[in-house]
Amino acid sequence: MNNLICPVSPHRVDENLVRFTALWVVLLSGLTVLYPNFYVPLYLAIDFSIRAFTKAPFSPLSWISQQFVNLLNLKPILIDKAPKIFAARIGFSLTILMSISALMGFDIVLISIGSILMFFAFLECGINFCTGCWVYTYIVLPINKDK
Repeated sequence: MNNLICPVSPHRVDENLVRFTALWVVLLSGLTVLYPNFYVPLYLAIDFSIRAFTKAPFSPLSWISQQFVNLLNLKPILIDKAPKIFAARIGFSLTILMSISALMGFDIVLISIGSILMFFAFLECGINFCTGCWVYTYIVLPINKDK
């Protein structure tokens, strides 16, 4: 089996914060799957865009997560931030597709994409498995191999 190759950067983020944020994504995606609507995916898209495309220290969900980390007095576990930015970009793409599906009344597409997002976020928060590294290794790198 090939080794996974994740994007790397000199920046670090607390794994506890990442996992709590993923928990919020699980809950909000689940809400959308149960009650299809436009507003929750739009909110998630905005949150993912802040994490994926800005240098802001916190998005709304990561700020709430930081409050939980502080409340529980968890010691920081620093991990590479680049794979999490890549995953946030995937999350942004999925939530934009969810928002468009909701606007067009394609509930089955909305529910399907929401379930996929919920599954990926569960893997992150529940068992600390980063699906983004697999996507990066087996999809992004082969596509960009010749470039």
